[in-house]
Amino acid sequence: MNLAAFDRVLYVGLPYTAIFICVLISLQRYGWRIFTFSSLSSQFLENRTHFWALVPFHYGILTVLLGHLIGFSVPRAVLAWNGRPLRLYILEITALVFGLLTLIGMLALINRRLASDKVRAVTSVMDWIMFAVLLFQVGSGVYVAVFNPWGSTWYAAVAVPYLWSVFTLAPNTAIVTQLPLAAQLHIINAFILIGLFPFTRLVHILVVPNPYLWRRPQVVRWYGSR
Repeated sequence: MNLAAFDRVLYVGLPYTAIFICVLISLQRYGWRIFTFSSLSSQFLENRTHFWALVPFHYGILTVLLGHLIGFSVPRAVLAWNGRPLRLYILEITALVFGLLTLIGMLALINRRLASDKVRAVTSVMDWIMFAVLLFQVGSGVYVAVFNPWGSTWYAAVAVPYLWSVFTLAPNTAIVTQLPLAAQLHIINAFILIGLFPFTRLVHILVVPNPYLWRRPQVVRWYGSR
């Protein structure tokens, strides 16, 4: 397989496969196993570490995702904002701070799973796979922010046109291959995460918070010795 064909597998085949799997399995899971659309929280098993890990993780990841969404939606506005050095520094530092916040929360969540016997007992193989892929995604994002600076600019100028080319069914692999290797791995892993998404507890973000207002109560039964 030559390099061009390999690029098409990674930047054409993988995105469409991941998106197809994500949509199909999410709909199937919601239609047939609606009560599995939950974070399957283990808060009742251990709450102190859970709180101090989940709060920074959620604040960090939601802010970072919002930043990515804004850059994807209005890339020209981001480039215009970055036209002033001070505003560029503010944006870059803010993104790095919330990226580090996400990473700290992520590491704390993983440590909690390892340190607590009760929490570890209810952690599935898919949970560990999700943690590994998500940790790589967050870690690679922080790495790119530190060692490949001005990411908000080249994200809007290079990565976003590639992502739009995927969504308009005219993928342009020549664009994305211009990015640093770490950024390319970050994008590839993002599509892997999208493909894994419907098989993990992350699906709860699709139904937060509205369906909890009207869906039937969920009955939980415990089996085993007390």
